[in-house]
Amino acid sequence: MHSPFRAPIPVETLLLAYRSGIFPMADRRDDLDIFWVEPRDRAILPLDGLRVSRSMRKVLRRNSFAVTVNRCFEDVVRACAEPRPGHPETWISERIVQSYCQLHRAGHAHSIECWIGEEGEERLVGGLYGVSFDRVFCGESMFSRTDNASKVALCWLVALMRQAGFALLDCQFMTDHLASMGAREITQALYMRQVAAARGEPRSSLGAAWRHFTGADQASSSGAAEGDSDSPSPGKRIAQSLTQTS
Repeated sequence: MHSPFRAPIPVETLLLAYRSGIFPMADRRDDLDIFWVEPRDRAILPLDGLRVSRSMRKVLRRNSFAVTVNRCFEDVVRACAEPRPGHPETWISERIVQSYCQLHRAGHAHSIECWIGEEGEERLVGGLYGVSFDRVFCGESMFSRTDNASKVALCWLVALMRQAGFALLDCQFMTDHLASMGAREITQALYMRQVAAARGEPRSSLGAAWRHFTGADQASSSGAAEGDSDSPSPGKRIAQSLTQTS
């Protein structure tokens, strides 16, 4: 008798796959099997080439969303797997969910979350998740339940990667949304050369970079409140960081 659920993909297998330029997908949410994908062309987003529109800069500066890192990884993955208009099916099966949650617990998969609402009553309205190794971050999926939430999550990701010393943001497949924000396609061979060039440890973690932008480090060391009127909001810091090269 077949088991209704197959074991998660081992962490070591997933990391080896990503370092080799391939990644797993499922045909549908209830699929027990996965298949391995090696794209002929790869979408990447240069960290110094993110296009941030004037309206998006305003959204960032207004601090329209509270942004966190790794606060609810599994919730983000499951939100990315929800049906969307025109896309009732998903490649994120339960086996995929469990595999990436296991990878997250091992420290190699991360999420960025966007929230609205008062403290204690926040609602998760957008975010993204992906896999990190060396100085590479491979974005897996993103979701948005309100305008601009996924774009804000992507802006934060780029700013955090730059602050932490990452070198390569892999978007896997090109979409109109990613193209509008500066992503470009390269060959798989060139992608693998960029992966090789990004070997080594980043300066810091994405979490440490998040604390830099939110002022959490300063608040914990000095006792100052995060909302101190003398310091810019986290969203303004992100916008200023991105303005330096975009």
